Amino acid sequence: MENRQVFKKLRWNGQAPEHSAEKVEVRGSPPGSYLNFFSPCENRGIITSVRGSVIEAAFQTVPAIHSLLIAGGVVVEVQDHVDSHTIVGIALTPTQGLARGSEIEDTGKTLQVPVGDGVLSRMLNVFGQPIDGLPPPEACAWRSIHQQPPLLSHIAIASQIFLTGIKAIDLLAPLERGGKAGLFGGAGVGKTVLLMEMIHNTAGSYQGVSVFCGIGERCREGEELYREMRKAKLLPNMVMVFGQMNEMPGCRFRVGHAGVTIAEYFRDEKKKDVLLLIDNIFRFIQAGAEVSGLLGRLPSRMGYQPTMSTELSALEERIANTGTGAITSIQAIYVPADDFTDPAAVTAFGHLSSTIVLTRKRASEGLYPAIDPLKSNSKMLSPAIVGERHFRIAQEIKKVLAQYDELKDIIAMLGFEQLSGEDQKLVICARRLERFLTQPFCTTESFTGIKGKVVALEETLKGCEKILRNEMGDIEEKAFYMIGGIEECRG
Repeated sequence: MENRQVFKKLRWNGQAPEHSAEKVEVRGSPPGSYLNFFSPCENRGIITSVRGSVIEAAFQTVPAIHSLLIAGGVVVEVQDHVDSHTIVGIALTPTQGLARGSEIEDTGKTLQVPVGDGVLSRMLNVFGQPIDGLPPPEACAWRSIHQQPPLLSHIAIASQIFLTGIKAIDLLAPLERGGKAGLFGGAGVGKTVLLMEMIHNTAGSYQGVSVFCGIGERCREGEELYREMRKAKLLPNMVMVFGQMNEMPGCRFRVGHAGVTIAEYFRDEKKKDVLLLIDNIFRFIQAGAEVSGLLGRLPSRMGYQPTMSTELSALEERIANTGTGAITSIQAIYVPADDFTDPAAVTAFGHLSSTIVLTRKRASEGLYPAIDPLKSNSKMLSPAIVGERHFRIAQEIKKVLAQYDELKDIIAMLGFEQLSGEDQKLVICARRLERFLTQPFCTTESFTGIKGKVVALEETLKGCEKILRNEMGDIEEKAFYMIGGIEECRG
């Protein structure tokens, strides 16, 4: 605590003189050196400590939590109150040139972003500034990124399916309109590609607004997405908010809130359905861990911040289906070292209505999208919601694939020929199902040379039924690989 108390107490007795500025003496400055930093009309303070991104400052009237402070062009967000006159903040912009004794000003506002039709087709940063090389958006209102989630009484409870045109998802882990779906997977298994395909398939037919939020994105990924969306003519109804990987942790930590704020505006004010795509929730948690570490908080399990659950809940609970509209969220979630017991993955699981798990094993076998049908699930997969037929087919597929998974060790040791006749039929059926659930993507046409397919749910159900009944027994299993509807396997 001594290291943080780098200043002497401000010298006043309750109220400052009406027409005079108060003075503060900073330890380490020459004797008798005072800085006048209060004015009768403005709340100004003095920086007493700069430790990387952490700024300490003394004020006569302490700013509120989340208030924005400005010091020499550096933007600081208040994170904590040390005492009745001292705050600790995190810089949202680089702090080069900032020194102890510098003046800092309280803006009296929190971080805000522009909302309205003017932000459509634009790419913005966390401050609402354009990063697409175009002039600032016009005729926009500004709204604080710190909003409360909708009241429980305002949340709609009707369950509806949100179709994506991707066979494995619509069949085994259907998405909920107004719900949250998570794409879980390690590095390089196809989370971003799958997310881009879902944008391509749904944004065009989606009668609403799409908001893409890139948290800790590589600049290459942002540029590629912008180019793809412009090529597909989807930009007019889309907003992109990015916090790049090289930006300050405080900035990356607030990008998610900025994206959700824009989505909330279109849901509540424009009464539209919103498709909110977030890449990557793990980087939001990671940025929070960096901020927590900078503030000197003791880490929790595996080095994560002790406030991780609260911080993630404050973001996720704002994504909801209300009477005016719905925010349907699809979130990519990186799983460190493919460990699904990692606290970040476990915390995120609790907020999701659909869980789509991508595995490295399936990716190595060339089964794209690399969705694991046994680990992926959805609360929407219920007879009351998807219907008896859909539910029955999905359960049969999972049963066949689970039995095939148990037989893989026997096949590896003894060979396929040593299996019983029934088991051999089951293995053949399972391998055909695995290949039928692969699908060529529209967003990867330029790399694979295979035309992308968007498959209706009815086509997927019909194809799986035929495979389960062994009606396609005369066709080689490789014919089921990377096709759309079942009839395509006949050439």
